[in-house]
Amino acid sequence: MRGTLLLIAGLLMAAAGVPAAGVPPANDHAPIVESATVDGIIHPVTSEFMRKAIATADAEGARLIVFTLRTPGGLLDSTRDINNAIIAARTPVAIFVGPSGNRAASAGFLITMAADSAAMAPGTHIGAAHPVTGNGEKMDEVMSKKATSDTAAYARTLATQRGRNVALVEQAVVDSRSFTEQEALSASPPLIDIVATDVADLVKKLDGRTVKRFNGASTRLALAGAETRVIEMTMAERVLTAVAHPQVAYLLLTLGTLGLTIELWSPGAIVPGVAGGLCLLLAFFALQVLPVSYAGVLLILFGFALLVLEVKVPSHGLLAVGGITSLLFGSLMLIDSPLPELQIGLRLILPITLSLAGIVLFLVRLGVMAQRAPSVTGESGMLHSTAEALTSIDPGGVGRVSTHGEIWTATSPEPIHAGDRVVVTEVKGLLLTVKPL
Repeated sequence: MRGTLLLIAGLLMAAAGVPAAGVPPANDHAPIVESATVDGIIHPVTSEFMRKAIATADAEGARLIVFTLRTPGGLLDSTRDINNAIIAARTPVAIFVGPSGNRAASAGFLITMAADSAAMAPGTHIGAAHPVTGNGEKMDEVMSKKATSDTAAYARTLATQRGRNVALVEQAVVDSRSFTEQEALSASPPLIDIVATDVADLVKKLDGRTVKRFNGASTRLALAGAETRVIEMTMAERVLTAVAHPQVAYLLLTLGTLGLTIELWSPGAIVPGVAGGLCLLLAFFALQVLPVSYAGVLLILFGFALLVLEVKVPSHGLLAVGGITSLLFGSLMLIDSPLPELQIGLRLILPITLSLAGIVLFLVRLGVMAQRAPSVTGESGMLHSTAEALTSIDPGGVGRVSTHGEIWTATSPEPIHAGDRVVVTEVKGLLLTVKPL
């Protein structure tokens, strides 16, 4: 009887859509695909963002995480951190180079090779992964060979574990070779897995595919009806990523130097010093990421020094010309990279250099004029000032005059009548010597 009642109750609950006791409810949630975009240089901020996105996908049980990647390259240490996170991820990771017209060069190429699934949009390219120094200095032959060999071995390891074309990967590192999406897909074995127009097309084409994980295991991607969730950078991450742009770093460096210079000229202004210090700190962060030439930084600082000396040393404009020239060449040499995305154009350098030179010369001239101006306080400020005689003063006698809003005792070698305008010629204690104006 009891069994019959339980059976009837179960049928009623099933008809009402309520799961019976002891029967787990069916999982009717759509699979999750996380999507994030990395646009710019690969540096510690980018690494932190990508590792955090992978951790989020693992925590939410996503079926796939897709990174839309477009980058001219970046730091190898940050690249290794990103690849380590991709390798250790529980969630399969897809790298999509797109949209059309973009690329993933240098560090971006190594990240693409580390992905569980590599995809490119039509009209994109990858490659040119030859290592260079982070400070823009030229490596000697031995160091260059060591760095190239180490990076090539790392790239071959990634390609081998992912079943990609090892020979072409090594050419991308050793010979700086690049590949279009068709060249990468048609190679045997291929460098990438899919050519897709966008993330939605990529998810559709990956549905049902089996991807090989880095540890050799295989995972089938069931992505039908997947819900795509976008992971975006925080405000702080966006600001730091924007700062690590060559033109922004250049502006911060020049404005920071100008702010500190103004603060040194007028101590206590506070605002120029605080703003200048903040700009310089942000500039130093960016310069750690960018391939900076120290010679360029020194030339910029030397140019500032020459512009300051121009006002104090009579050089007939030679120091000013030298300062402007030093600023110009220092700006041109500041970023040492063959990549157009990392170079500072003359359209920015010339206006900034000329404007900065004009501002520095104007401020320094104001400072020197203030130093040369006669004192307006004490005995020096009293000399040669005008006054009004309040009483008559006989030659050698004593009377009273009004000057600077005060009444003083005065004497004069010449006769002075009350109401006459006089000029102070000497100050002895509290006695002024005056003569008719």
